Amino acid sequence: MNKKTVFITGSNSGMGLSTAKLFATKGYKVYGGVRNAETGEALKNDFNADDLAITPIICDVTNTNSVNSAIEFVVKDSGKIDILVNNAGYGLVSSVEEGTDEELLLQYNVNVFGVFRTCRAVIPFMREAESGMIINVGSFLGKMGLPLLTHYNSSKYAVEGITDSLRYELSPFGIKVHTIAPGLFKTGFVKNGLKANTKTTSEDTPYAAQANNLLPQVVDMINNGPSPDLVADAILSVVEGKITDARVPVGEDSEYFSDTLNKQTQEEFETTVKNALSL
Repeated sequence: MNKKTVFITGSNSGMGLSTAKLFATKGYKVYGGVRNAETGEALKNDFNADDLAITPIICDVTNTNSVNSAIEFVVKDSGKIDILVNNAGYGLVSSVEEGTDEELLLQYNVNVFGVFRTCRAVIPFMREAESGMIINVGSFLGKMGLPLLTHYNSSKYAVEGITDSLRYELSPFGIKVHTIAPGLFKTGFVKNGLKANTKTTSEDTPYAAQANNLLPQVVDMINNGPSPDLVADAILSVVEGKITDARVPVGEDSEYFSDTLNKQTQEEFETTVKNALSL
């Protein structure tokens, strides 16, 4: 059997780790992108202990040379790259007023420009093979807004735009492009995936009322959310053709808000969101 090769960014925890493990158990040749060698070694030991054929690779999605080197390694080691899963990302908690240039640029450098870099690196190999699949892990917040998450939400809106445009661009070459749009899942996102602007989370911010109301809800929904294995299952279903939708909401909250958005005007939908989250 000619195993398909999959490369997953941000595979050190959460949805990326669940996806890497699932694909490995299904016989795929899995390469997992990690940010540094220390993390890679720790994961390698864990994978070996669990008898999982996953190869950790250093891939800093904010660095073009790192991305190119990672993709080149995969192709050289495996002879091809069949599937790219863009999972690396994080969320900035900040009002627009208080957010800094550095915070804004880093949010987009990881969540948006990182997707551009990895896609740019794999497309020539997939185009030459006249086959391949790119799956961009977005968010249910890529289609709706929330206060104090504007930087993150807008970056996920951008990922939706990248995905939808790439689908046209790459279809003549037999390359499929999909969005997975998860809701809030029980991952390490609160501990490792959220960064906060100190002004926005201070007691004297003018946005204190919103922060004190919304942020505990978000944290609670993540900490008590469903397993990220559901996201891994959805990604595998897309890869294996069991789900063919261009955009796949995953999780009750994502499915609810995606369905509601399709049925309401923008004004009605925003009222629904305010009521649902007591904004």
